[in-house]
Amino acid sequence: MYGSQLEAYRTTQKTTVSGRELEAMVLTKAALQLQQCQNNWDAEDRDDRLSEAVRYNQTIWSLFQGELAKSDNLLPKKLREDILSLSLFIDKRLFEVLTTPSPEKLNVVININLNIAAGLRSAS
Repeated sequence: MYGSQLEAYRTTQKTTVSGRELEAMVLTKAALQLQQCQNNWDAEDRDDRLSEAVRYNQTIWSLFQGELAKSDNLLPKKLREDILSLSLFIDKRLFEVLTTPSPEKLNVVININLNIAAGLRSAS
């Protein structure tokens, strides 16, 4: 399902910026999309924008899950497990946002995305 997207991600990752920087950029974009929805909660097109932002976040975290689940992933096992656990929390929160939308529910995903992005940038 995400094969072509993952391949595009890998190709871009190899040819332009470091993998960590690319991941940081993608997470920042995801956070900003959610933040724009939050800041414009009463906008007429909120539902469409929220759906798009949630879908983008879900895609990113699904790609991360796939990469982290691979046996040849170079991250330490405990760190992979912790990030996978975090990704399940994010999945749950995003589904909550879709079923019962509330701007406050976006805070935790925005903060997680931005904090991980900052950590990736500092490790580059």
